[in-house]
Amino acid sequence: MKPQPQLATMIKGQVFDGYLMVRTATQRTSSNGGKYLDMTLCDISGDVNAKMWDGNTPPPPAASVIRARGMMLEYNGHPQLRVDKLRLATEADDFDMNALTPCAPLPPDDMLNYIKGRVEAFEDDELKALVLRRLEECGDRLSYYPAASKLHHAERSGLLHHTSTMLRAAEAICEIYPTLDGELLAAGVVLHDLCKITEMKADSIGLVSDYTAEGMLIGHLVQGVSELARCGRELNVRPELLMMLEHMILSHHDLPEYGSPKPPMFPEAEALHALDLLDARIFEMNRELQNAQPGGFTERIWSLDRKLYRRREPPRRRAGAENDGNEVQTEP
Repeated sequence: MKPQPQLATMIKGQVFDGYLMVRTATQRTSSNGGKYLDMTLCDISGDVNAKMWDGNTPPPPAASVIRARGMMLEYNGHPQLRVDKLRLATEADDFDMNALTPCAPLPPDDMLNYIKGRVEAFEDDELKALVLRRLEECGDRLSYYPAASKLHHAERSGLLHHTSTMLRAAEAICEIYPTLDGELLAAGVVLHDLCKITEMKADSIGLVSDYTAEGMLIGHLVQGVSELARCGRELNVRPELLMMLEHMILSHHDLPEYGSPKPPMFPEAEALHALDLLDARIFEMNRELQNAQPGGFTERIWSLDRKLYRRREPPRRRAGAENDGNEVQTEP
């Protein structure tokens, strides 16, 4: 299928024929008694209000993908898409989900299988059982949950992306620092953000609508410690191991102003914090650098409190390095 126009670049009178994501869709009644669809449709560039005046078409489900044909109009000074035809997309349709919503660069099953495979290789049976139990409790939400609402890994399957990237980095640094307990560090990586799935309200396409009451009042660090303590008691995990894992979750933000009441107080906890910060910042930097010209600077990034420079030369990647999406796309 040829590339479709992005919603953010469309002008009044331009015809649209392609795929869009449904955020909301409701059937309403007009002043003359006729039925119509009032929808919010989106692609990766943004969203737009859309109307379909055919009252016989049922509203498509939220988070579904539709094939739509229509024209961009304007209403009260704002863009509005008039949809003339629509249908639900099927597996046979040729569309790119990455063009509709931010997605992790690898399939969620691949990332989850890698994570579970690393845990199942643990020699410490108590540690293995504990981490696998927490993964099991998270269920299907792991396959689509983002790691944040706006900043690093705010994408479909972003939590798996963040965790699997950190896990690979943890394996690498354990070869450099052999005094680190590799299984303890790997367990901390897998566990540290799992309660993001109860901290945020996210739909199946990875869009966060709000924070939960638990997320606002407690937060994923304290929730993570609470859930881990419960599982540890149920599985009769030895007290010191459970305490160290709880500390790793509680301290991985490092400073009180970022939510951690205690700083990292043993090497694996310090390594977890460093890996978390590194992965988050590299992701944010690469995302922002996409919008800068080679040899130029980005706008000031509030989360990093700085501008970034984009080098003119493409970076040299290690031969055979796996592409996990954490890179700046270079121009030919």
